[in-house]
Amino acid sequence: MLALVQAVPAQTPESTAANEQTALDAELFYQLLLGELTARGTEPGAGFSLIMDAARKTNDPALYQRAVDVAFQARSGDSALQAARAWKLAHPTSREANRYVLQILVALNRIADTAEPLKSDLALADAKDRGAVLAVIPRAYSRVSDKKLAAAVVEQALADYLAQPAMAPAAWTAIGRMRLAAGDSAGALDAARRGQASSPTAEGPALLALELMDPKLPQAEPIVKKYMEGKPLPELRMGYARALLDAQRYAEASQQLQVVTAEKPDYPEAWLVQGTLQLQDNRDAAAEASLKRYIELVQAQRSGDERSRGLAQAYLSLSRIAEKRKDFTLAGAWLDKIENPQDLVAAQNRRASLLARQGKLEEGRKLLRALPERTPEDGRMKMMAEVQLLRENKQYKAAYEVMTQALAKQPFDADLVYDQAMLAEKMGNMVEMEKLLRQVIAAKPDYHNAYNALGYSLAERNVRLPEAKELIQKALTFAPDDPFISDSLAWVEFRMGNRAEALRILDIAYKARPDADIAAHLGEVLWSLGQRERAHAIWKEGLLLNAENETLQETLKRLRVKP
Repeated sequence: MLALVQAVPAQTPESTAANEQTALDAELFYQLLLGELTARGTEPGAGFSLIMDAARKTNDPALYQRAVDVAFQARSGDSALQAARAWKLAHPTSREANRYVLQILVALNRIADTAEPLKSDLALADAKDRGAVLAVIPRAYSRVSDKKLAAAVVEQALADYLAQPAMAPAAWTAIGRMRLAAGDSAGALDAARRGQASSPTAEGPALLALELMDPKLPQAEPIVKKYMEGKPLPELRMGYARALLDAQRYAEASQQLQVVTAEKPDYPEAWLVQGTLQLQDNRDAAAEASLKRYIELVQAQRSGDERSRGLAQAYLSLSRIAEKRKDFTLAGAWLDKIENPQDLVAAQNRRASLLARQGKLEEGRKLLRALPERTPEDGRMKMMAEVQLLRENKQYKAAYEVMTQALAKQPFDADLVYDQAMLAEKMGNMVEMEKLLRQVIAAKPDYHNAYNALGYSLAERNVRLPEAKELIQKALTFAPDDPFISDSLAWVEFRMGNRAEALRILDIAYKARPDADIAAHLGEVLWSLGQRERAHAIWKEGLLLNAENETLQETLKRLRVKP
């Protein structure tokens, strides 16, 4: 023992300092090791305290972050906030530390306390990145419970940026989205207006207005239109076209799509939507060209679900065009190209239709019934496909029976009951049709199609016309821009003897949506007013749109007209 002591060399000041540093490092290492082991054991709180103490001793950002992580693992939000705030206090210019504070406060639902960290996050961000930071603010608050308070806090935090021309559009857009999330559509619209006023070419306010586009909020569309006067992003114009399609404003949607395909001819989605719309308008040659252009463009892209779904839609549409031309071999060949299993139902539906067109209806039904049924939704889709096949082939009684069996197995489904009512009408059972439609209205008072169908049925039979008009006007309150409901209103006006008003409404409806049904009614009103030449012209247009339309064919037969 004595010999060992004597063997220890003498200590110099430098060696003493070095040994102290080595001892401190060893002590820190041991403390961190113990903290990690404890945190992963049965005392995560003790482990957190050890790591926090080490973070304070070293002032190391990585240790502060580790303390936050340990607190999260222990499900202790308060401890995580304590660590994040200590980190921010030790490193006031650290944006990462500040963002941890902000995110933890949001997670803890302490919304009122987030204003200052939010201001700091924007202040600490590079000037060139602030627009992106503003854009993600609504997402950061998306799960908070008090969305009105969140909107108010964000608006307070962004006040300084509303007066800065470069930041105002993004700031107003963020505020608008917060207001929209809080259910304040009028406030969101006001924010979109203010954002566009600060910069008419800014995309954010226009995108916000596009989300707000709704028949109940018509003031949103002028904001979108004003943005469209400049040089909008093709994606935003595409979004506007989709919004117009949703509103059944097909002619205007087509105009927007034509602009997109002209300005950016290599934008695949525009060609797909344009082709689908052209097919809907029975412009088969134009639709075929657009769809083939889409396929050409999209095949150069990487594979993925969106590409696969788009190709499936294009192949189905091209199959339909070939079927209309009675080229069943080509129609089947297009269907054979579909690879996505999720589109199997649609593909088999087309195959069943092809079989029915060749006189093999029962084979078509068997094909649909053989589809796999993994979920209740799969079963519903199969049933609807079979009903549609039977309807297309005028087997209304069989379709009604299939629908009745399906409804007996599940709770009330307004869409299915509505479809069953339409089948009852085709069977001539008007009492059953009205009973079913009134069930739908009672269950879903905003189901506008039910009001319209019942009102039109009454008008078509020339009975209870005041009630028919009231029902159709009710439908229009839910869908004021729907040209088919306007067509119903015009028809009841015609039945009530108001031919001039009927003509006015039909002119507007036909311009908004050239359709064979509307053409049939418009032509008959013109005929009754003595405008025979124009009536002939409208009916010819209707036959070009759909030569097999039942309403148009019945009208021409009843009036003994050969257009």
